[in-house]
This record gives sequence, structure tokens and C-alpha cells, in this order.
Amino acid sequence: MTFLFNHQWEFFIVELLLLGGIIFYVRQSQKKKYEGKIKNQDHLLEMQRLEKMRRIHLSEPLSSRCRPQNFTQMVGQKEGIDMLRALLCGPNPQHVLLYGPPGVGKTTAARLVLEEAKQNPLSPFGEEARFVEVDATISRFDERNIADPLIGSVHDPIYQGAGALGSAGIPQPKPGACTRAHGGILFIDEIGELHPMQLNKLLKVLEERKVILESSYYSEGNQNLPAYIHDIFQHGLPADFRLIGATTRMPEELPEALRSRCIEIFFKPLTRREIVQVTKNAADSAGILLEEAAAEKISRYAANGRDAVNMVQLAAGMTMLNKQQRIDLQTVEKVLQSGSFVPRVQQQLSPNPQPGCVLGLAVDGNGKGVLLSIECVVKRCDKDQGTLCLNGVVEEEEIIGDHRRYHRKSMVRSAAETVMMFLKQSQRIPLQDYEVHLNFSGGVPVDGPSAGIAMAAAICSAYWEVVVDQHIAMTGELSLHGQVKAVGGIWAKIEAAREIGARKVLIPGENCTELTKTYEDIEVCPVFDWTDVLKLVLSNKNMSYSYTVVRS
Repeated sequence: MTFLFNHQWEFFIVELLLLGGIIFYVRQSQKKKYEGKIKNQDHLLEMQRLEKMRRIHLSEPLSSRCRPQNFTQMVGQKEGIDMLRALLCGPNPQHVLLYGPPGVGKTTAARLVLEEAKQNPLSPFGEEARFVEVDATISRFDERNIADPLIGSVHDPIYQGAGALGSAGIPQPKPGACTRAHGGILFIDEIGELHPMQLNKLLKVLEERKVILESSYYSEGNQNLPAYIHDIFQHGLPADFRLIGATTRMPEELPEALRSRCIEIFFKPLTRREIVQVTKNAADSAGILLEEAAAEKISRYAANGRDAVNMVQLAAGMTMLNKQQRIDLQTVEKVLQSGSFVPRVQQQLSPNPQPGCVLGLAVDGNGKGVLLSIECVVKRCDKDQGTLCLNGVVEEEEIIGDHRRYHRKSMVRSAAETVMMFLKQSQRIPLQDYEVHLNFSGGVPVDGPSAGIAMAAAICSAYWEVVVDQHIAMTGELSLHGQVKAVGGIWAKIEAAREIGARKVLIPGENCTELTKTYEDIEVCPVFDWTDVLKLVLSNKNMSYSYTVVRS
């Protein structure tokens, strides 16, 4: 009897546990269904919010509406764009470095050149070629190699959020922009701001055309890893692209290793005439009329195309608020006043030239040609007590290295001393008995020998009291033997001479090419020696040409 009772009791306990398990299972199933339903509802609500946000659109900014859609709409930069097309639209595209100030169209030109390359059957860029843009100033880089959105990285299992593969001890490669740009263009804006480690890795990618990733969690003999993981670690991620690096820095500020792998192209600053054209295009895109005087006013203050578009947008907003149909000069002046814009340096020819005044040409830090207004005064002093004084922004250089500090004399001062020695010996001008004052007005930094013939012409003009035609600009280095040596930035200097309304520009004969003869609105005169300069600049003075010049 006791045995039966105990046996029944055991069956009762088993049935009770079984019933409890069934109840627990049913409740858990219902709970999961309920949680899944809530989760699905949350996902649905988030999707609805996202779709609702995407249905809201503000008006497109004017800067986007007036962005050029083809090369015919690009203002300025014809030479740079032609070079860019030649390098990237042919059968053998090259890596490119684009130099130039902001707001001149470097990014737009890079986008358009890829679209043109896709249309060329000889180009290796296919229809699927992508334009991947990276801003080096905000590109995140972790020295621990956890994350590198440019080159790529490996998500090891120890990192939080490694997922199912991480739980299985599998390292997960994360492709970067280099791999996303495979078969297309990788555009890196402000490439000079890249972290040195990123830059070194990028150079390796450019050489090997693939990204090599490493991980201490990868083992070649681990058969549990997926085949694609083995393939990535053994052969790397594909990264065969063409690099276009844009920068506002000067070439010497970039690593030589990067420059040696790329072809360099220079985009010049926009001239006032080009700024006027950009301004009118922006007004057309905004659908509002623009007075000619207002466009001219904007061109005096806008440093680049982006500034001009922003000014037009502000003026258009004020015009519409006032219920007017045209942007007038008064509205633009209000915009300039409220924005505290600084006018561009306006270079122009002197209306009343004096003896000793000569127009030289230089190139600023952005590669833009600028007018170099040189003034000279000579004053007699005691015998053999002559001095040379240079005024203006005459640069000198300080070099620190090997625990020493070196000062390099300004190259323009060295050039001035060479000019004075040449004039004393060849022209028999007793400058040792004169105080010579050379002034470089306008606040333009001067350094280099290219102002040699301009300084010599200014000294001769002051000494002989002869006025030099202010419609003649000149550039060239003058040697001790009277030869005019080649200089850099010729094209930018000629454009600067055209911009100020000069009728004639003197350049070294070595810099003269067939292309320099194609200008119709300005005469480009090659000069090989000082005699050529005298005949063109100071021909109204009976001077001695008795010295001997050896022509190369």
C-alpha cells in the first residue's frame, strides 16, 4: 500500500513538472511573439519616420544649382582642364595632384573628367567606375589601426560589436575608400592634411594596386575560416584606381614621395572678368536679374567663385524680401557692408608715371601673376659712399638645422646687387657715388631674381631721368654679363599683364615659345640681353651699347 502511494506521488510530481514546463514554454513563446511584434512595430515606426523625413525637401542651395554640368559651363581653368582631360581620358590614365586656391572648380573638374572618360571607348574606366570623394581634413584615423576609412582595417574578434563572425573568432576585413574606388577615381580633397601614417599606406596602395591587411587572429591553416577571408588576407583587397589629390598648399609643402608618383596640374585664381561671369551665371540660376554695375561690384570683393555665388545668394534674398525683380548696386553694397567683405587688391596702371617707375611681374603664393610696381630714386652722395636700400616686402629666409640657425639673404637683394654691378661696369653709371632706393609698392612679397631687368630699367630711368612707358611690363633675370635668363611663372605673369591693360610684356627669350606668340591683345617681346631691353624700354635716350654680350 505504501509502495503504491509513493509511486502515485512520484507520477504526480512528474506530471506537475511537465505541466509547469509546458506552461513556461507557452508563456515564453507568447512573450517572444509579443516582443517580436513590438520589435516589428518599432522597426515599422522608425521606417515610417525615416520615409517621412525623406519626403521633406528644402530648396536646393544656389551653390548646387549653378555647379557646372559640363566643361563648357566651367569658367576659367581652360589650360588646367585640358591637361586633366589629357591625363585621365586616354588609354593610360595617371595619378594627378591639383593645386589651386579654394573655389576655383577643382572638385567639379575632377567629377566631369571621369564622366567624359567613361564615354571614351579607349579609356579603362567602365560605366560602373565610381567617383569616391574623401576629405582629408576630417578623415578619421586611429593609430591603433582599429579604424581607417581611407585604407581599410580589420575588425578583430576582441572588439565590441564583432557580431556572429567575431564570436566564432573570425577577423573581419573592413574595406576603405581605396577599395570602394576600385576601377574608378579616388578624389582626396586637401590631400596635404592626411596623417603621415595614412599617406605612407596610400603610397603603398598606389604602388601595389591592392590593400594588404593583417591580423594576429588570422591563421592560414585555420580551415574553419570562410574562403573569402583566406583570399583577402592572402591576396589583399583590390584597389586599382586613379588618385586625384587636390590641395591649396604649395608643391614644396607636400612629400616628395607623393609628388613623384603624380602629375602636377595648377588651377589659377579667377580673374575679375571670370568672377563677373560666375556672378552672372549664379544670378541666372537663381532666376533673378542682375545689374551690370552690381556684378562689377561683386567682382571687386569676391576672392573666388564660391564667394561670388554666396554674395549673389545674399543679394537675391534681400531683393526678394523687398519684392524687387532686379539685384541693384545698392543691394550689393548692403550685402558687402553687412558681411564685412574685404576688396581685392586692384592693380592698375599709373596715370602719371615718373622717372624711375617701372612695371615688373611676379607670382604670388597661389600661382597667380601680380603686378610688381617698382619705384627708384637715385641721390648723389660722397664719392665711393653709395648705398643700396630696398623697401617693401622683401623676403628673407631663416633655416634651422644641426643645432644652428642660418639666415639666407633675400634673393631680390642679391639680384639688385648684381644689377648694380652690371650697370657700373657695362653702362659706366657711377652708382658707387649714389644712394639707390628701390621700393616695391603694393605689399606684394618679393623674392627671387626675376625682377632683374625691371630693377635695372628703374635705376637707368631714374639716373637718366627718362620716363618708362607704363603700358610695358617686364620680367627676367639679368646676369653680370648682361644676359636675360629664364624665369618661372611666365603664363601667369602674361595673364597679369593682360589683366591690368598692358600693351607689351618683355619676357626672356628662353621662355618664348610658339604659344606665347598667339596672344592678340598684348605683344609678347622676347629679350635675350640688356641691349634688347634698352631698345624696347628706353629707346628715346641715346645710350651706349658698346659692351659685348655672349648669346647662347
